[in-house]
Amino acid sequence: MFSLDNGLASFLWRNYQAFFPTEVPKQSDAIRIGLLGASKIAPIAVISAAKTHPEVIVAAVAARDEKRATAYGKKYSIPIVFANYQALLDDTAIDAVYIALPAGLHYEWAIKALKAGKHVLLEKPSVSNAKEAAKLFRSPLLSGPDSPVLLEAFHYRFHPAWEKFISLIDPPNVVEAHSVQYCPKGIIPMYDMRCQFKLSGGCLMDFGTYNVSTLRQVFGTEPEECLEASFKGLPPGYDKEIDQAFTAKWKFPNGGIGSMHVDLIAEGGYAMPSLTSELPRFELPKLEVKHREGIVESDLPVDQEHVVQKTVIMYNFTGPFLYHRIDIQEKHTVRVKSTGEIVKSWVETSYVKQYAGTVGPDSWTSYRHGLEQFVNKVRKRPTRTFVSGEDSIKQMEMIDGAYEKAGLPIRPSLTNV
Repeated sequence: MFSLDNGLASFLWRNYQAFFPTEVPKQSDAIRIGLLGASKIAPIAVISAAKTHPEVIVAAVAARDEKRATAYGKKYSIPIVFANYQALLDDTAIDAVYIALPAGLHYEWAIKALKAGKHVLLEKPSVSNAKEAAKLFRSPLLSGPDSPVLLEAFHYRFHPAWEKFISLIDPPNVVEAHSVQYCPKGIIPMYDMRCQFKLSGGCLMDFGTYNVSTLRQVFGTEPEECLEASFKGLPPGYDKEIDQAFTAKWKFPNGGIGSMHVDLIAEGGYAMPSLTSELPRFELPKLEVKHREGIVESDLPVDQEHVVQKTVIMYNFTGPFLYHRIDIQEKHTVRVKSTGEIVKSWVETSYVKQYAGTVGPDSWTSYRHGLEQFVNKVRKRPTRTFVSGEDSIKQMEMIDGAYEKAGLPIRPSLTNV
């Protein structure tokens, strides 16, 4: 996948800078962010990203376990530690919060943060279900001209690679889109919060949110119907209402079909399945989008026509800053109009990568690009990309519908909504 003369060196250097960025001087009026939860995702999602942003300081962390919060703060040089979430929200010196708690707690603490006047960067999935999403994103707390900013952190959507990919898609003419993603077995234990129904866990709620989001982006609208949905549950002895793997298919208004398959504890998929079926499955996330055929103006006999069908494939849409590739395949066919007999056909393929955007170096992660737009919104500056509240509501409606189609319950609300 890499060429030693230019690809490998740039890959290593770019990722080194992404994970070990040089901290820039901070402005005196920098936004002071507090972390709700000593999460595993915050170091790459916020802490590293903030180092290269002159207008952001990670100022505090709070966790249910004060000892854990203290150790976390020491490890990541976070100066202020709070013994609980509410104490952090009560600190008037904190301007914004990053919420990366179990999904079942998102609604409660996002609402409390907004009531405290804090801007909120909210990890996906935004909440547990569509009812919570509507209540949160349509809250009167967000309706004023000086209301706090609330953003669901779908980081991949902010990366230049995704912007490039979407620019190659013609939504009205998409006939098929298939989004696939695997998390290798052994990374997420079956007792993890993602595997607990009461905390709004599940494969579709975790990895699957990306796949659902990509399909909505590709078609540029919401589906008319969930045609099929099925799941693979956890082994006996674990939460029976949790989906370890999820497969679904939707029909969109243009007649196109969007489908997805995602597995949180993936295994197998290799040659010699009798020997490899229980091995962890390693495979890049993949999104393949096929368009309708289009007529190509050509100097052909009157009884023949030249058509082309474009397929665009993106590898690693969830982590494009690490590595990605976009394949553009154009299948050309010359055929007899009356019979459909193929006279000749050929495929032209090109490859695209897009690490650098209009702002920032090519080492910026998708999280760093997302933080840029979050700060722009807080500062009332124009944003290049943003995830609206209505977008987040529609996202949860699609997830709820898929769970219902599969015969699984919608994830529960832990607080009254």
